[in-house]
Formats: sequence, C-alpha cells, structure tokens
Amino acid sequence: MPDSAPAAPVPATAQFDIAGSRIPMYSPEFAADPHRAYREMRDRYGALAPVELAPGVPATLVLEYRTAVRILNDPDRFPADPRAWQEGVPADCPVLPMMQWRPNALRNAGGAHTRYRQANTAGLSGIDRFGLQSTVERTAVTLINGFCADGSADLVRDYAFPLAFDVLNHLLGCPAGIAAQAAQGFRAIFEGVGAENGNKLLVEALARLTAHKRAEPGDDVTTRLLRHPTELTDGEMVHQLATLYGAGIEPQQNLIVNTLLIILSDDRFGGSVLGGSLATRDALDEVLFNDPPMANFCISYPRQPVLVEETWLPAHQPVVISMAACNTDPAIGGGQISGNRSHLAWGAGPHACPASPLAYLIAQEAIDQLLDALPEIRLAVPPAELSWRPGPFHRALTALPVAFTPSPPLPVPWTGRG
Repeated sequence: MPDSAPAAPVPATAQFDIAGSRIPMYSPEFAADPHRAYREMRDRYGALAPVELAPGVPATLVLEYRTAVRILNDPDRFPADPRAWQEGVPADCPVLPMMQWRPNALRNAGGAHTRYRQANTAGLSGIDRFGLQSTVERTAVTLINGFCADGSADLVRDYAFPLAFDVLNHLLGCPAGIAAQAAQGFRAIFEGVGAENGNKLLVEALARLTAHKRAEPGDDVTTRLLRHPTELTDGEMVHQLATLYGAGIEPQQNLIVNTLLIILSDDRFGGSVLGGSLATRDALDEVLFNDPPMANFCISYPRQPVLVEETWLPAHQPVVISMAACNTDPAIGGGQISGNRSHLAWGAGPHACPASPLAYLIAQEAIDQLLDALPEIRLAVPPAELSWRPGPFHRALTALPVAFTPSPPLPVPWTGRG
C-alpha cells in the first residue's frame, strides 16, 4: 500500500512536478499510438508519469496495475471530489466539463457519494434485460436497413453512435428533441472543442428532461431516479442524467466500434467470431483489456501530498488511472484474455461502473446483429489508414468505413414495446 501522507507539507524538491517534461495527452500524436506513449512513460518514470491533460493542466498518470488497484480502493486518500483543484482552473479549460465537481456519485466521496450511488443503482436495476435486448435488436435492424443496400457504411456515424444514442434515450424516456441537444453538448465536452458551451447545452437539455418526466412519468430510469427515497432535487437530477449520458453514449459507441475493428482486422478474432468458434464476448474482453473506450479516467484528487511508489503526489492535483496502460502492464501480462474479466475498463472500488452488465449486453447484441445481417462485411481501408480522435480520456475512432455485398432490408422485429 502507498505510505501514509505526512501531517506537514513535504519539501517542494521531493514533489512530482517536472516542469517542461510532462507528456501531452491531448495531441494527435498521442491519439495515433497511445500504447507506445505508455511504454515510453513506463520505461522512463515507472508506475507514475507526469502528464498534461490540456495545455497548462498537469496530472499524474498511473501506469501500473497493482498501483491503480490500490488507489482505486483508497478513497480516503484519493477522493473523487475535485472542488479544491478546480478553484484555479479557468472556465474555458477544455477538460473542465469532464472533470469538474457535480452533485453526482462520480465526483463525490463519503455520504454524498453513497446517496447518489444508491439512487443511480436503483434506477438502473429496474431495467428489464430481456426488453433491453429486444430494444437493441430493433434499433440495430432499423439502422442496418438504412445502409444495407448501399454496399458501404461508416460504422461510427451510421451505426454505433445512433444505436448507443437511441438505446440510452429509450432507457431514460427522453424525447428526441431534448436528446439531440444533449448529444450535441456531450460531443463538444468529449472533444474538448467548445466544451464550455457544450456543458451549457447539456445542462439545459437535462433540465428539460427532468421537468418533462416530473410532468409525464413513465417506466424509465429518469422516473425511477425522481421517485427514489433520496428525493433528488431538479439540480441533482440534471447531474445524475449527465453521468448516465456520459457513460451511455460515447464509451458505448467506442466499445462497439473498437470491437468491430478487431473482429474485422485481426485474424485471431475475425475468422473465429464469424465462424462461430469464438464468442463476441471474447472480442469485447480483448478490447476492454487493450483499447478500452475510456482509456484514461477514474480521476482522484488527493487532499494532501501522498507518497506512492517513492513519489510524492501533490495535493489537489489530478491522479488519472490509465486503464489501457494498467491492463497491459508487463507485470501482470502474458495471461489468457479470453474469459478474463480482470481488466480495469469499468474501474474498481467504490466508483466502479454499476452499468457494466448493461454495456456488455448492448455491445454484444449490436455486434451480433450487424455480423448476422452482413456476414461478408470487411474494412474498406487498411487499418493503418484509420484515424483516432485526439483527447486525453477516450479511445475513439474518427470513422470505421466498411464495405459489403448489398442486401435487401431485413424485417424489423416487433418488441411489443412502444
């Protein structure tokens, strides 16, 4: 375990603050080959590396699996509350909307975290898994019918994003107009371009959804949150919904796309999955180990300097877990990935993602529907020509162009639901 933090501040010379030596995680170069960057950082620094999440935003990136697990399970010294950190962060900082304090489980500790976590877990637990599978199937077939006769598609724009978007809005009971505004806001937040305005758009949209569901409740997650005994205020509701949108669209889209990429480009998976000898679930686990949709996240903010692996981490400076680097840590590598669920893609400890079973179900059903409908699907360009979107947190393709033999539309299944 990391040593206990001292009562008095440590000497500045002992702190982990290497001016001018921080690795920028927001550059196109980092996005193009992050695993090389992780290897180079691990070789140079060991378990912890000095990085920049945006220009002028220093952080510590955790690169070793066992160190990450200890930190994730030590919320007393590594709380998720960023309020002291963000006091000195300008309002137009591109990563602020992803990191700032919100009244939700993700950005709180102690009793507040427990209260929000209980409400969200209850809201998600009311989801009918069989109904969700039918919703994904119907959504997938409808989207496939939109491009199956063309012989080509971009699986990001034409399939994964609209599928994740439509399924989440169904679960939340969100009308189309409100959903479109929320998606616009979140895309700006994830991209870090116009993030401040994107945050305003998102908050406004989710306030509208909250008001709509107070007036017209339904069998959905939003209504269950509103009815939970914690009695969330309208302001708190906005931020619970923001958490659900943040987890349910961008990461879900990336999980589907990154898994389709490996199925279509890696002979270990392509032939086996399409031939039926290796399950889609195994390809999903490969991606969750090597290219998780949220590659670097699970952020904490030490209240005081903390000694970890012989390095003093400054108080109130972000500590970011690199799930991608930790999962591929040579100290734990070499094992069998198929059927292995020891990755950190969903986090760990008190802030572990409560919706991981739902994310698995949605991704697996989306992928299986596509491969069943278009069994001859193939990449339209060599994998080396694909580009990855810059950003310190996600692992996301700009596009995934594919080609296939044109086929007639499929019958859209009736789910018996509205």
